[in-house]
Amino acid sequence: MKRALLRGFKTKSGTRVSENKAKLSKIDLRNRSNQNYVNNVAAQAVQKLLSKTTNQKELRWQDVEAWVKGEPFYQVQDIKNSFELAFQSKDLDLNVEHQEVEELMRSCLNTYNRTSIAFETKEDGAGSLIEALELFRKRGINLTHIESRPSVIDPTYSFFVSFQGTLEEDNVRELVNDLIRHTKNVTLMGTEEVPWFPRKISDIDVFAHRTLDAGAELESDHPGFSDHEYRDRRRIICENAHRHKMGDPIPTVDYVDDEIKTWGIVFDKIQPLVQKHACKEYLEIIPELHKECGFTRDNIPQLEDISQYLKKKTGFMVRPVSGLLSSRDFLNGLAFKVFFSTQYIRHHSKPLYTPEPDICHEILGHVPLFANPEFAAFSQEIGLASIGASDEQIVELARVYWFSVEFGQCLENEQRKAYGAGLLSSFGELEYSMTDEPELLEFDPFVAGKQEYPITTYQPLYFVAESFVDAQERMREYASSLRRPFNVRYNNITCSLDIDRDITVSDDGIPMKEEVKEEAKE
Repeated sequence: MKRALLRGFKTKSGTRVSENKAKLSKIDLRNRSNQNYVNNVAAQAVQKLLSKTTNQKELRWQDVEAWVKGEPFYQVQDIKNSFELAFQSKDLDLNVEHQEVEELMRSCLNTYNRTSIAFETKEDGAGSLIEALELFRKRGINLTHIESRPSVIDPTYSFFVSFQGTLEEDNVRELVNDLIRHTKNVTLMGTEEVPWFPRKISDIDVFAHRTLDAGAELESDHPGFSDHEYRDRRRIICENAHRHKMGDPIPTVDYVDDEIKTWGIVFDKIQPLVQKHACKEYLEIIPELHKECGFTRDNIPQLEDISQYLKKKTGFMVRPVSGLLSSRDFLNGLAFKVFFSTQYIRHHSKPLYTPEPDICHEILGHVPLFANPEFAAFSQEIGLASIGASDEQIVELARVYWFSVEFGQCLENEQRKAYGAGLLSSFGELEYSMTDEPELLEFDPFVAGKQEYPITTYQPLYFVAESFVDAQERMREYASSLRRPFNVRYNNITCSLDIDRDITVSDDGIPMKEEVKEEAKE
């Protein structure tokens, strides 16, 4: 009977679980061999906690809880769930022995020996959950995560649960048998590890300082390389952006005469071409930007004013950044309706040239369309697709972003119009893109994601969308095709991401607090 039952137990990949031993994935095998590593991490965590504690002899559970919540590893959802459940069972006022703390660390920091299972109840009603939970209690299994939702078709409920233990353990295999007998559609969820990603909007502070290029450091061929006054100005602007935290007012920049003059030259050069070649959605926003944000040739708008304006229009906001971010970090921000923007401006000696994005590119090119609901939704779709994506998927998504948000065109009364910021902030490429010289393709993210592009010359190829709505629908279809062991939804109320199942998240991308402090000093 047991053999027959286990033959009916499906894994997410469709393979079967044997009676005696579950087939371990490469990830499971690696994690099992790393138990010593988990023990070492737990011991190091205790040592670090004790080094921060003034009175080690009177250490209480509430001291442990407070310290844990301030550590980077607490941002990994799987680990956070384990600690929350553990502290709920503790009397936080009681003193605690060092050995007890190490046991807690070893248990909660071990995200490896976990199993996640999905199943559906056979009947509706509150009793169905109680019966299912009794199966876990009977086998002595402690849940680390549980969530439920009504079935779309039947009047029943679907449950996603995670617990400590693996299919190599007798009680876990017996639990599986119990679930197969008393519930339906029992499925082993994948234990695949995904790259770390922000779960709430404040998590953006974890990576916003990790710039790769540009910022205060200039290459020798940069127009401003030998101008010490310009470099000092730029350094101060970058340092202010580096210290910024989500929720704080964006630092004001008092632009000097040379900078305002540079802005005015770019503004005057691009505006006639924009009036001719920009899409109507872009042009409709310009009068409002004039009125509410001081968007004129004689004034460089402040990012705080821009951000407040966009919040009212579409919920998007601007966050200052001190340089170029990685594709993953930049796209992750879009999932939270956050656009990263520089505040420094190109050097006045070459006002119509910049080797990197500056405030002219950000405001003249990007900002207006983030006030358009359809474009804002399209941009967020790209961001949501980047959450937990593999490195290969991030490369494809960055290409989709490049050929749409940066250099996209659309049809308007059968005429091509520009909506990409790289076009709307560059008079030379905007003119060129509307000639017969470049190749044109219908916007298809499946194709754009495979297309390489140059970064130092005009684009030889542009993708043309029928409309923003059509582009958004195509982007949603493309995003759903990306293999990912979970689904994600943005919660506008809490400004956080809702994930539909428990996952193992790598914390390699989270900088330690000491690293952040050292970089801030620099």
